[in-house]
Amino acid sequence: MTVYGYWRCSTTEQDQQRQVLALKQAGCDEILGDKITGTSDWSSRPQLQQCLNLIESGDTLVISELSRLSRSFMGMVNQVSDLLERGIHIKTLDGRLDTTAMPAEITMLIVSILGYAASQELDQIKTRTLEGRAVAKARGVKFGRKRTYTSFQADEVVRKHNDGNGMGTIAKSVGMSRSMVQRILREHKQNQLLVA
Repeated sequence: MTVYGYWRCSTTEQDQQRQVLALKQAGCDEILGDKITGTSDWSSRPQLQQCLNLIESGDTLVISELSRLSRSFMGMVNQVSDLLERGIHIKTLDGRLDTTAMPAEITMLIVSILGYAASQELDQIKTRTLEGRAVAKARGVKFGRKRTYTSFQADEVVRKHNDGNGMGTIAKSVGMSRSMVQRILREHKQNQLLVA
């Protein structure tokens, strides 16, 4: 019987070391993990796919908490149900789930409750993020990609366009891509509309 550990971090800024250390201390024989959002499909997680290919009936999958598998209610219920049907045990290090010590009915009840809670938490995170962005925008914080051109370059693009030059010609003369020229002209037009 092999004990597999799986960790997941949502972003590249997050560090998996806490989860990896806890999985080692839990006695995992092999530890795999992905840096990807919890709402992602299992098929888009290469390390989880490798783990699911290796794990066999009677083996145990250890995770720090159930939301490491999924943050959606249906995703969590379906994925845990699939593992249980394959005869794979699931254990969470937060102590909320250990399928080796509880009947399948209780397991699915707990998974349903935890799945609902994870789904609600995700909704709250999205709401707080949108509210935070709205507050930041009201304070004048700019979102999106940073400008990669100077105001002199933008003025030059607009001047050349007004002189009747085509976008390809303008792009070559100022040393930028055609799409960047289009973006500058689009922003210039929007600014003109705001001023008018």
